[in-house]
Amino acid sequence: MRTLPDIDALAAAGPFVATIGMFDGPHRGHERLLATVVREAERRAASPTIITFVPHPDAVLRASPPPPLLSDPTEARARLAEAGLAWFVPQPFGRAFAAQPAEAFLGRLAAGGNLRALVLTSESRLGRDRSGSATGLRPSARELGAEIVVVEPLSVGGERVSSSRIRQLMAAGRLGQAGRLLGRRPAVIGTVVHGDGRGRGLGFPTANLAFDAPVALPADGIYAARVSWGGSDPLRPARRADGAASLGVRPTFGADGRLLEVFLLDLDEDLYGRRLRVEFVRRLRGERRFASSEALVVQMGRDVARIRSLLGG
Repeated sequence: MRTLPDIDALAAAGPFVATIGMFDGPHRGHERLLATVVREAERRAASPTIITFVPHPDAVLRASPPPPLLSDPTEARARLAEAGLAWFVPQPFGRAFAAQPAEAFLGRLAAGGNLRALVLTSESRLGRDRSGSATGLRPSARELGAEIVVVEPLSVGGERVSSSRIRQLMAAGRLGQAGRLLGRRPAVIGTVVHGDGRGRGLGFPTANLAFDAPVALPADGIYAARVSWGGSDPLRPARRADGAASLGVRPTFGADGRLLEVFLLDLDEDLYGRRLRVEFVRRLRGERRFASSEALVVQMGRDVARIRSLLGG
């Protein structure tokens, strides 16, 4: 998958079929949309293309932080490439761009005569004030020699698949349902940084993770986790280990701020600066305040034993 700087560069990129969205997962609904893009592109001897916006429109139009990411951008890009996309277009997004009528935006896409089809969901809205619907843009697309292909939103188990719903389920600790909508277990990627060394002092040395951008995290608690790192392909890591992940504010010690730390089973080596992928397998329990560090150590031992049993270690 190759990258173009903006949508205007598509004029010289040859015939293409595109879709538009943030695709920060991507989740199962995205996968259905992307499969349609690839199929429609094959029918038209065109390049399947994804257009996304940088920064997130919420940061521009609402002056609010964008929603936390469901996947690390590197992993998300790798999943898009595996879906068969040929072009990735991170369109710069600002107020002037947002002020374009939907028809003008469509005209820019078709400026070089290369747009063959635009694949949207029935809920998609484009252009100024989100005024352009998929069906409403069909006449304009026909005039430009292109087609609007509409894909209905996906439901799994009677529940609509959306990034916002997956984030809600994760925050509520409902990992199983979140994973069913996402299409895989929820996971985060963070860089190992130095902590206060408290875990090592208790006999459970942990890797403390810092994130480059806000990421969607599950509810506070203790989790059985699969951890991976290394290699050039984020979807095929060089190394793997089972782990016990602790997410929260560490109430026993009155720590400040929310922290994700991972104890790797049967592995004690220097991982500082490494990027670890932590896949949340199952939530064992919520965070608890213990009367003493000794009581905490006893519970940590029980947690690790249970995680070994769950993960087959």
